[in-house]
Amino acid sequence: MHIEVTGADASHSSISESDEFLREVLRDAELPALLPALAQATGDLRLIARHLRPPLAVSPTVPAQGGMSEEMQSEARDLAFEALVQLREQGPTPLELDEATLTSLLEFITGPVDPAYVPMLRHELGVPPEIGNPTWSATELAGSDAQGFSVLVIGAGMSGLAVSHRLKQAGVPVTVLEKNDDVGGTWLENDYPGCRLDTSNFGYSYSFAQTPEWKWQYSAQDSIIGYFRTVTERLGLREDIKFGTTVDSMTWDEASGTWTVKGQGPDGPVEYTANAVVSAVGQLNKPSIPTIPGQETFAGEAFHTAQWRHDVELRGKNIAVIGTGASAFQVVPEMAKVGGHVGVYQRTPPWMLPAPDYKQPIKGAMSWLLRHVPYYHRWYRFFQFWATVEGRRPYVQVDPAWDHPVSVSEKNEELRQVVQSYIETEFADRPDLLPHVIPNYPPGGKRMLRDDGSWAAALHSDHVDLVTERITGIEPEGIRTADGVLHPTDVIVYGTGFKASDFLEPMTVVGRDGVDLHEQWGGNAKAYLGVLTPGFPNLFMLYGPNTNLVVNGSIILMAECSVDYTLACLKELVEKDAASIEVREDVFEAFNDEIDAANDKMAWGSPRVSSWYKNAFGRVSQNWPLPLLEYFTRTRALNPDDVVVTGKNEEA
Repeated sequence: MHIEVTGADASHSSISESDEFLREVLRDAELPALLPALAQATGDLRLIARHLRPPLAVSPTVPAQGGMSEEMQSEARDLAFEALVQLREQGPTPLELDEATLTSLLEFITGPVDPAYVPMLRHELGVPPEIGNPTWSATELAGSDAQGFSVLVIGAGMSGLAVSHRLKQAGVPVTVLEKNDDVGGTWLENDYPGCRLDTSNFGYSYSFAQTPEWKWQYSAQDSIIGYFRTVTERLGLREDIKFGTTVDSMTWDEASGTWTVKGQGPDGPVEYTANAVVSAVGQLNKPSIPTIPGQETFAGEAFHTAQWRHDVELRGKNIAVIGTGASAFQVVPEMAKVGGHVGVYQRTPPWMLPAPDYKQPIKGAMSWLLRHVPYYHRWYRFFQFWATVEGRRPYVQVDPAWDHPVSVSEKNEELRQVVQSYIETEFADRPDLLPHVIPNYPPGGKRMLRDDGSWAAALHSDHVDLVTERITGIEPEGIRTADGVLHPTDVIVYGTGFKASDFLEPMTVVGRDGVDLHEQWGGNAKAYLGVLTPGFPNLFMLYGPNTNLVVNGSIILMAECSVDYTLACLKELVEKDAASIEVREDVFEAFNDEIDAANDKMAWGSPRVSSWYKNAFGRVSQNWPLPLLEYFTRTRALNPDDVVVTGKNEEA
C-alpha cells in the first residue's frame, strides 16, 4: 500500500487510456471531490465554478453526488473529461496553493464557511504546511539536554502510532510498550468473522498518512491492519516498540519528576523510567462478558467476539449470539452462513443506516481515478469528512420542548422516520419480526449501524431465531429464557461489547502524594480535554474520557487533536526545562461541568437510553457532545493559564 506522509502526492500513474474509456470511468466518479482535484492538478478553475457547487444540504443521510442535479452532473463530467485529456496529453500542471486559491477549492465543497473552520479543513486535506506537524525540535529547545528527556507510550494501536510519529518528528526519545505481538490495537484483537469498519476507510486514516489504495469503502479488518502495518514501516515506528509487554503499574516520583513503569515483558519483569507517560490503551480493549447464572456449567465453547476462537468448529452447530451491538451485528450474518441453527439474543434492537455498498469493493472505474488523478483521494477523503463533520449533529440534539415517546426533537424525529422506514421496508414480509426490530430509543442514543440488507436477510433465514425473552440462566445443554424455554446450544458467542468506562484499567496508576487514579475517579473517569487529570503530572491520555464520537467526524481526527495537545504540553516541559505539568483543578472541574451539561442535551444523554456511552453512575463518560471544531480549536495550542508548570527542585 502506497502511503503519502506529506501533503504532496509522491506518485500517480500516468494516463494512456482512450477517450471512450475516460468517458466511461467518469460515470462512477464522486464529482464533488473529483472537480477540485482536477482543478488542482490542471489549474483549470472552470471545474470549480460556483454554479457547479454541490448543494450538500443538511439531511439525515448524504445525498448522491452531494445533491448535484443531473444537469450539473452532465456539465461537470464534460469539464472533467477535458481535464483528464489534458492530464493525458500534458501531464499535471498543479496550481500553486496560496491561501486564496486553497480557499476557493475548499469552498467548492463547503460553500462559504466560517474562517474558524479553515485550519481544521486544511488539517483534513493534508496540504502543506502540515497542521499538526511539530514546529519545534527537542534538540533545538534543549540542546544536548533533550536526550535526557524521554516519553513512554503505552499501546501501539491507532492513537499510539500517531503520538509515536509526532514525538519522532520532534526528536523526543520514545519507547512504546505494546501487549500484543504486532501493531493495530483493537483492530488486531478483533478478527471475528465479518469484522469491518462502519465508517469510510478514507476518513479512518491519518491526515499525515493518506493513501489512494483502499480497496473498500468500509474496509474489512485485515485491510485496516494492513494500513497500520504499512504506516508503521513507512514512518519507521517499529524500532521503538517493545512487543509482548504489558504494564502492571506506574508511579510518579515527585523528587525526580519521573514515572516508574513496571510490567511484564517476553522474558520476565521489566521496569522503565520516563519523564512523561502517554496512555494510548484506548476505550475498546477490555471485553465485557455479563454474569449469567450457570454460565460456568455450559458444556460447549463460549467466547467473546474480541477473543474469537478460530479453532472452534462452527459449521452445522447450534450457535447462540448474545447481543445485537456493532460486533454482533456483523457476526450474525456470518454465523447464519455456517451454523445449523443460530439464536440471536436481543435486549434492544439497533438503528440502522442504509449502506448498499457496505461490503462491496470500490468500483473499478473509481479505483482507476484514485490511482490516476493526483489529489483525488485527498479531496474524496475531505468530501466525506465535510459531509458528516457536523451534518448529523443537529439530528441528535435534544429539544426540551419536544414531546414524543421516542424522538428528542423535530429533526431527531425526521431521522427516526427515515431509518424506521428503512427497517420497515427490510422486514415488510415479516410482520412477526417487525415489532422486535424497531428501537424504542431515539436515533443517535446508541451507535447507528451500517446495513446493506445482511441483517434482515440473516433474521429472515429459517434456521435463525431472534430471541427477545430475557436470559435467566445458562445450563450445560444451552440457554434458558424467562419464558422457561431451554434453547439447545453448542457454542455461545458474546457480542456484548467492552468495559469502555474502565479507563486505564487494570493498570495501577499512582500520582502525587500516593493517590491512586482509580480511587480518585471512583468509577467516574474524567479528564481535561480527555488528556489531563489533576494530581497526575506528565500523564497524558489519548482517546480518553469524553473523546468518543457518535455521529460526526472521525475518531482519528480526535486522536490526532489529542496528540497535538500532548505535544504542546511536552514542548512546554522541554522548553522550560520543567519537572512537571498538570491541569489546574478549577479548569478541570469547569470543563467537565460544561461537557456534562452538553451531553445531557444529546440523544445519548437521554434518561431513556442505556448504553456503553454511560458509566455505572449514568454519566456519559465516553462522548464528545460539542461541535468537532470545538475540540480541534481547544487542542491547537496550550493555554498557559490552564496548567501548572513546576520547575525542577520546586514544590508543586
